Amino acid sequence: MNDDMIKDGMNEYTPDLFTLEDEDGVESTFELLDVMEYNGEKYFALTPYAESPEQVLEHDGEIVVLKSQYENDEEIMVTIDDDEEYEKVGNIFLKRLEELYDFDDDEEYS
Repeated sequence: MNDDMIKDGMNEYTPDLFTLEDEDGVESTFELLDVMEYNGEKYFALTPYAESPEQVLEHDGEIVVLKSQYENDEEIMVTIDDDEEYEKVGNIFLKRLEELYDFDDDEEYS
């Protein structure tokens, strides 16, 4: 374990945050939940970043799935335009996140 991650005997958790801009120019901050490669493409699962418990309840399990794309040798996250691709990748992420975070609820995802 890295000594920089230990503070006063406790592990410090620092989320991977990304500020993304939508098509209307509105910026929002998201926390990276998972990254995976599927069919030769790279995908990201993110959730709106919550700084307070109230904000956590406001976004209650919302997940955004984006795809990696290179523009001028720079990796960017872009929306997935194909509904079938989005649903397939989204469902894979949901299963991965359920296993990772050991969700116990019986909530069904569509």
